[in-house]
Amino acid sequence: MQADPQELLRQWQAQEQALRARMVEAGVAPRSVLAAHSGVDFLDAIVRGELPRVPIGETLNFMPVEVAHGRVVFQGTPKPAFFNPIGSIHGGWAATLLDSCMGCAVHSTLPRGRGYTTLEIKVNYVRALLPEVGPVRAEGRVINVGGRVGTAEGRIVDSAGKLYAHATTTCLIFDLPTE
Repeated sequence: MQADPQELLRQWQAQEQALRARMVEAGVAPRSVLAAHSGVDFLDAIVRGELPRVPIGETLNFMPVEVAHGRVVFQGTPKPAFFNPIGSIHGGWAATLLDSCMGCAVHSTLPRGRGYTTLEIKVNYVRALLPEVGPVRAEGRVINVGGRVGTAEGRIVDSAGKLYAHATTTCLIFDLPTE
């Protein structure tokens, strides 16, 4: 049985409020800290408030809310500041949210000393995002991770399960530079 969308929305809002209360200010962790953690441990430390929030999430009003090996969920709330000229949320906001959840899903599978960067992203927009949609979630799931390349898929949905966009990514995997 699917959860009531209004109840799920309240749960999402409460979870975001609790996470924001414990997360530290936005910033970038030193490379030595990044290299000392596996991908999943690094991302989990951000959610636990032990490492800085990601600056792009502050700018675009989204944050990680769930981290597991091969799966990362971000939650974001579109704002009128993100309007395109026709009054809906610019597709770049959705693309950035998807890029973040998919890239972090790949990162969550990497061992210490390894990093990634996006090589390619393909986004399909299904319906317009409007500010009144409220929070949406972007779930990234790994498709495959090898020694040099990782692929993942992502979906943006609202609390009723309505799909707004879906995407795939290809990421380059590399050894992190040492300081």
